[in-house]
Order: sequence, then structure tokens, then C-alpha cells
Amino acid sequence: MTEKYSVFRKYPTILQAKGLENLLQQNNITTQLTDNIPPIDPSLSGTTLLNEYEIKILIEDFEKAELILEKEVENVINQVEDDHYLFDFTDEELYEVLLKSDEWSEFDYKLALNILTKRGKSIDIDLLNALKKQRIETLAEPENNQKPWIIAGYTFALLGGFLGIIIGYSLWTSKKNLPNGETVNSYTDQDRAHGKKIFYIGLIALPIYILIKLLN
Repeated sequence: MTEKYSVFRKYPTILQAKGLENLLQQNNITTQLTDNIPPIDPSLSGTTLLNEYEIKILIEDFEKAELILEKEVENVINQVEDDHYLFDFTDEELYEVLLKSDEWSEFDYKLALNILTKRGKSIDIDLLNALKKQRIETLAEPENNQKPWIIAGYTFALLGGFLGIIIGYSLWTSKKNLPNGETVNSYTDQDRAHGKKIFYIGLIALPIYILIKLLN
């Protein structure tokens, strides 16, 4: 059976990604360092990739890796100067950092928790975990409103345009990684079915279009 690797963290620079890779490998966690720079313009799929470098690990290692990162951050959290930007956050903004921890670094999450504690604010860990679970369920929901791309895909595919094939393939196969390591489809089953049709229509129409051009 093939081992299942999933994206654990994403970083905008290779230096940050290498730092995490070294830390995990020192703790006997096997990693894969890849980039998610697409071969085509990412705007064609209706999404924008903000991060370029991904650290992938086995799904069963996710919990162990999270604990390693927490311990690493706790070693430096008390050394932070009070001019760090999180100290200017309101309580509500800091609670949002905790809730949307997947959008922040491990360091920012722990510092937000530390600041709220020092401010005397209560932190219900059980409630926080429940809200995080709910957020993962929200992130797992397929993206809606792909109708403009579906219409464009059919149009380009029927006209023999290669762009139709690209749009169809993206709608059909695009996936997204959740903070817990799971991978889910980006779009609804109905939109994916349209994407599959667009893809195959494009594959059929493109050589016909090329042949007509050559004959003319």
C-alpha cells in the first residue's frame, strides 16, 4: 500500500520551508518538500495560490508534528519583545487568530494565546477545539458559484480552444488541503461533472479544429 503524504504546512519562502523540514527530520518524521507553483495561470481555476513551498508528511504523523512545533514555539515565546504587532491586536482580533489558526503561524497562535492569558481573558480550550473542528468542516465545503467558469469552459471547448481543456480539467480534478491533512475536492460533484464533460469535449474538438485549419 502506498504511503499517503499530505500537506502539513505551506510557506512563501524556501528558507522557511527548509527550517521546518530540518526540525521534523531531527524528530524522525519523514518529509517531502515540494512547491505548488502551477504550470498554468492559477487564476484560470478561480483561485490564487499565495504560498509556494509545501512540507508534506504522513497523515498519521500530523499530531506528533503539531506537538513538536508547539514545543519549539514555547521555547522562544517568552523572549518576544512587546513591540510585536500582535500586542496591538484587540481581544476580539486575538480570539480570531486562535479560531483561524490555519491562517497564522504556530508562533502567532501561541503568542495570541499568551497575550490573552496575560490580559486575564478566559480561554476555553474545549470550546476552542470544537470551533476549530467546525472551521475545518466549513473549509471542507466545496466552492460555489462556478457557473461563469463552466460557461466559459464549454464555450472554449466547443470552439476547439485549448483553454477549454484547461478549465474543464481544473473544475474536474482541483483539490484543496485541510489543516488536519485531509484532501477534499474543491468543487461540487455537479461542477466536477461539468468539468469532466468540458475536458473531453475539448479533447475531441481541438484536433478537429486543428484539422480544419490545416485543410483551409
